[in-house]
Amino acid sequence: MLSRSRWVLLTLLVVSILVNYIDRGALSVAIPAIELEFSLTPTQKGLLLSVFFWSYALLQLPAGWLVDRYDVKWVYAGGYLIWTIATALTGFVGGFTALLAARLLLGLGESAAYPAISGLIVENFPEHKRGTANALIDAGTKIGPALSILAGGLLVDQFGWRALFIALGIGSIFWLLPWIKYVPSRPRHDNRVDDPTPKANRPSLVQVGLHRAVWGTSLGMFSLGYVWYFLLTWLPSYLMDVHHLNLKETAVSAALPFLAMAASSVFWGWAADRLIQRGNSATFARKSISLGGLAIAAVLLIAASRTSSATVCIALITGGCCALGMFTANVWAMTQTLAGPAAGSWTGIQNCVGNMGGVVSPLVAGWSVEQTGSYQTAFYVAAIMMAFGIAAYLFIVGPIEEIQWRQESPKDTNLAGDNHE
Repeated sequence: MLSRSRWVLLTLLVVSILVNYIDRGALSVAIPAIELEFSLTPTQKGLLLSVFFWSYALLQLPAGWLVDRYDVKWVYAGGYLIWTIATALTGFVGGFTALLAARLLLGLGESAAYPAISGLIVENFPEHKRGTANALIDAGTKIGPALSILAGGLLVDQFGWRALFIALGIGSIFWLLPWIKYVPSRPRHDNRVDDPTPKANRPSLVQVGLHRAVWGTSLGMFSLGYVWYFLLTWLPSYLMDVHHLNLKETAVSAALPFLAMAASSVFWGWAADRLIQRGNSATFARKSISLGGLAIAAVLLIAASRTSSATVCIALITGGCCALGMFTANVWAMTQTLAGPAAGSWTGIQNCVGNMGGVVSPLVAGWSVEQTGSYQTAFYVAAIMMAFGIAAYLFIVGPIEEIQWRQESPKDTNLAGDNHE
């Protein structure tokens, strides 16, 4: 059982990531109204949906470095404050360029989230509980877009897109009050539950970045990022353009896959933890569930793109998102176990590479829709990316065991090296 302090911390982390994804996903449901106001082309829409990831992805590296070396409580609080301000400012922009700038600022603030959360989970949760902890946080990343699409769509329909961003930005700031009050201020390395040595030797960012397993998980994360952000940014437009749903119908229909994915993620995170508690290795429990989910999701998304029925399409996308939840429930638990005391830096690198998928997928989707007049190519590319992710975990990432950084030198952690001693 988790202690009360861990439950408080986990609850605050889940709420923060819920807010994180509501804020970043609000643009997807607001984009039809913004498109009309600013007369956007499909390529401009793709750029607007993509620009957030430019700052978000690239700043993962310094964010991970900060988390590993400074008080994670205040690193995360600072990032959170920046992104809520950016969300509120979005509601006041007067043109396309200002809107791009607000999205870049949002990415700057949100870049602190995953390195901070990953570091806190390594500190506070043992291996056999990390699947559940990560899955609950991952559920927040799916419920957030669902609420953003559902409630945001209704709000935009009634009050306009600007009201959505102003309400989100101002309302989200109140999370900082319990965070400051209940989370103790401390250096990261003082409380790692799986390391009896308080002053664990932490590897440099360069040493972490040269390790083969880091690039395996990062390439796997790129494939997830590509698919996830394709769905997050283009699903509402796809349902409206191809299946001719109105805004209210889209708000409900596009929310269902994300809610189903949240439930799936919680179940499969718990299931992997149970397998480990019963004596199975983390390698078997987490890899088999994760990669099986990617394979199923690829098949279902291709099928969804080929049906002419809106009901069948939504059902298949929902099923694909449930399968994708099998991967998202365990991907960060695998990284945290491998990284140990380098969780912040590793997470920063992995999320930087992973979110390059968020940079690429909206642009590729926008370009392919403009060139072909169809979304089918975009769905096929998403399926190919999931196959690429499966290959990365099978052939580059080794056993899911903590790397003994103190016994390695930089020359031992080159791209051709093993990921364990």
